[in-house]
Amino acid sequence: MSTKMTIDGNTAASHVAYAFSEVAAIYPITPSSPMAEVADEWSAQGRVNMFDQKLRLAEMESEGGAAGAVHGSLTAGALTTTYTASQGLLLMIPNMYKIAGELLPTVFHVSARALAAHALNIFGDHSDVMACRQTGFAMLASNSVQEVMDLALVAHLSTLKAKVPFLHFFDGFRTSHEVSKIDVIDYDEMKTLVDMNDIEEFRKRALNPEHPVQRGTAQNADIYFQNRETANKYYNATPAIVQEMMDKVSKLTGRSYHLFDYVGAKDAENVIVLMGSGADAVEETINKMNSEGHRVGLLKVRLYRPFSIEHFTEALPKTVKKLAVLDRTKEPGSLGEPLYLDVCAALLEKGMTDIKVVGGRYGLGSKEFNPSMVYAVYKNLESKEPKNHFTVGIYDDLTNTSLDFSEQYNAAPAGTISCKFWGLGSDGTVGANKNSIKIIGDHTDKYVQGYFFYDSKKSGGITVSHLRFGDTKIQSAYLIDAADFVQCSNPSYITRYDMTGDLKEGGSFLLNTSALTVEQLEHVLPAKVKNDIANKHIHFYVIDAIDIAAGLGLKGRTNTILQSAFFKIANIIPYTDAVEFMKKMAYKSFSKKGDAVVQMNYDAIDSASANLVKIDVPESWKTTTEGAEMVKVSGTEYFLNTVAPIIAQKGDKLPSSKFSPDGTVPTGTTQYEKRGVAVLVPKWNAEKCIQCNQCSFVCPHACIRPAVVKSDAEKPASFETKAMIGNKGYDFRIQVSPLDCMGCGVCANICPAKEKALEMVPLGSVVEEETVNYDYSEKLEKVDVSNVPGCKATTVKGSQFRQPLFEFSGACAGCGETPYVKVITQMFGDRMIVANATGCSSIYGGSAPTCPYTVNKEGHGPAWANSLFEDNAEFGYGINLAYAQRRSKLADVITKLAEEATEQTVKDAANAWLENRNDAEGSKAASAKLVALIENCKGNCPLSDLTNEIIKNKDCLVKKSIWIFGG
Repeated sequence: MSTKMTIDGNTAASHVAYAFSEVAAIYPITPSSPMAEVADEWSAQGRVNMFDQKLRLAEMESEGGAAGAVHGSLTAGALTTTYTASQGLLLMIPNMYKIAGELLPTVFHVSARALAAHALNIFGDHSDVMACRQTGFAMLASNSVQEVMDLALVAHLSTLKAKVPFLHFFDGFRTSHEVSKIDVIDYDEMKTLVDMNDIEEFRKRALNPEHPVQRGTAQNADIYFQNRETANKYYNATPAIVQEMMDKVSKLTGRSYHLFDYVGAKDAENVIVLMGSGADAVEETINKMNSEGHRVGLLKVRLYRPFSIEHFTEALPKTVKKLAVLDRTKEPGSLGEPLYLDVCAALLEKGMTDIKVVGGRYGLGSKEFNPSMVYAVYKNLESKEPKNHFTVGIYDDLTNTSLDFSEQYNAAPAGTISCKFWGLGSDGTVGANKNSIKIIGDHTDKYVQGYFFYDSKKSGGITVSHLRFGDTKIQSAYLIDAADFVQCSNPSYITRYDMTGDLKEGGSFLLNTSALTVEQLEHVLPAKVKNDIANKHIHFYVIDAIDIAAGLGLKGRTNTILQSAFFKIANIIPYTDAVEFMKKMAYKSFSKKGDAVVQMNYDAIDSASANLVKIDVPESWKTTTEGAEMVKVSGTEYFLNTVAPIIAQKGDKLPSSKFSPDGTVPTGTTQYEKRGVAVLVPKWNAEKCIQCNQCSFVCPHACIRPAVVKSDAEKPASFETKAMIGNKGYDFRIQVSPLDCMGCGVCANICPAKEKALEMVPLGSVVEEETVNYDYSEKLEKVDVSNVPGCKATTVKGSQFRQPLFEFSGACAGCGETPYVKVITQMFGDRMIVANATGCSSIYGGSAPTCPYTVNKEGHGPAWANSLFEDNAEFGYGINLAYAQRRSKLADVITKLAEEATEQTVKDAANAWLENRNDAEGSKAASAKLVALIENCKGNCPLSDLTNEIIKNKDCLVKKSIWIFGG
């Protein structure tokens, strides 16, 4: 019997795969990793599959290795699965050809994700699965969490019967990580649908020395072709088998599925064709459009390979005149994207050439796809000459492919409660909201949906949780843009982002702040926020969760307090019940940490009700123009015009012309962010400091640095210093950048002084004066301290007087890796090239929109690039090969210059470079001297051909320091 559960898409897929699998060969990759993680957890807990056996998981060295292990396991007769995405799936392609060619039944579950092209993107589209459409795997698409459960079952049943391997895919993050209440099919029910003869036939084909065969031979031109064609009958039979299994699952669950499912007006003339989570957004939109008198429809593609022309054309309404085929992928240089080409070919083959077909791209890299965009596609179809090969959801001002979607169209059904929670990465907001959605889903009859948006920081970045609750099925597979409730978990956000713009009339707003009265809030809230609250008649609540958490010993963990406050305000379920359920969740989460930790969380839950303050909104707020200033940013033209809008969560509005076609971006842009996300920051005590610089050395974000200043220099009033040890006439100071600090406290912890010279204090108590002090310290003339005792650049203390060329990254607070990256740039950064594997270090070091690698006053600094994950050593080696060859050619030219030059100074300079070219500092000095002598040798100079060649390649003169960073 099925059970209602609130789970995500990955868990739904893994639940079914576990039932049908004896072996899983895996390698983690976002966003598919949770499928393997939860399967591993179930196995450890003793869960058994439908064969009464625990799943055997093997983590391999790469996705290619995982695919090879799957192939081997299938060959030996074990039902085997894997889970993957993106480049990981591409690494499996060679084995997929083999698995399909040998007719081995299996299901690969794929949370479909964008491929790294001009840039890495870990979010959802169909680029990866579309690269597999030629492998011989059948391809089945799920559009929602419930469909993942149901169609994963269809895939496993079908592959056993058809002997064709299946790729079951669903949209990465949008479906894989969406939390929804669904009907979970239990294993006993699944087993009733399985034809055990199919499994027996599979096992009989296993390699076994007791009945030996040979498989995978080498064939010549005389027989390969005709042997290849023998598989045709299996693929021809597959669509009917899939429909048979869909019918079985439909009979079991009551949920109907077909190879192509049409929804919409029976007499529709304009129809969209697509697959994936976008189908839910389209269906929601057409429900409203048809209620307004439109005649539109949607054809959902479920079985994409093999593509059944008969089933496709039969599913179309007889009245259709125009089709818009939407692909969530891009194939540069193609006549069109894959699904579009298949539809065109299908209609041509059936002689249905009277139907106009246009193709469009949408949703790449999880780009938003909402009802306004769907409406724009239908408006395009309704036009006399619909645009073909269009894009929707972006502003393409270069090739003008984009449709105008400026007309807002709200298709969400009435009665759905929509809530947005703005949090700080790793502050627990997302975890609390996942618990909230499960509490409501598991303990009410309501439909629920939870989706979680993250920016590209490892932690300390923005998270926005989108929660929906309703009495009818929720198909809103897009972000909330009209909210009944908004929570701001971080006080600094109120002057950085538009917290209230999305609030509906009469909605509720919860702000975490120390300002608990109208008088205090006058100075905290921007005028625009006050206007929105008053004019929209917002129910406004405040709570000082930071202070409450500190008093309870929770060290800034405010998520449980705010979660309790949400339940108090929203009243979706009785508050007393919510408190009971929250405490059960807290016990489950923290019981292993001891009773004291559990009690602290119980106290946090209980504290919300007593400390929640509802504000009586003054009438004056409706028109006021006074209040806190929104944070103003400064920076380069690129930062202001491209980066700043992205940081302000307005990147969706940037046109194509703002970006480089090859994905190249300027470095040194994190210095302008000034995120101000720390609750506590270090304050320096000059008297206690022993000037060891260890605090600077261990700082993960390079936001605390030693400053050296002339003793008689004019300084800001609060710029306290002390005489520098061993450097008469100069003073020393440890300076923090408060708005860049993450508040990890590593600096204070490492301080070896008898009495700590650093104390963690609230950001608000020091931010103004320390910001002034930091700006002053950065403008100081750099003092060469290399001859000061104990300050050589090769020492811990001395290295920190060098400018870090890696600063303010998106790494987690307290990261243990980034201090090493930082000190490497302090030693070698001005001549450094980094080949960076995909992983943590590529995310904190190379995630849009800002770059933490920066430059010195000469404009020199680390040049950074990422290729993939598994090829980084080779990628870095290739960079080294290139510079070795380029500099070798340059050496030939300079050797010739040394031989032919008549001026002794030029001859000497050329020879000096040749002698020192492989020495870092020597090549710098020799290069500068050589360039100074020859850069004016132009035109009539007899050696101008040689000198021009040298000047053209002068950026290769200095020896490069090439680094390979692991992920």
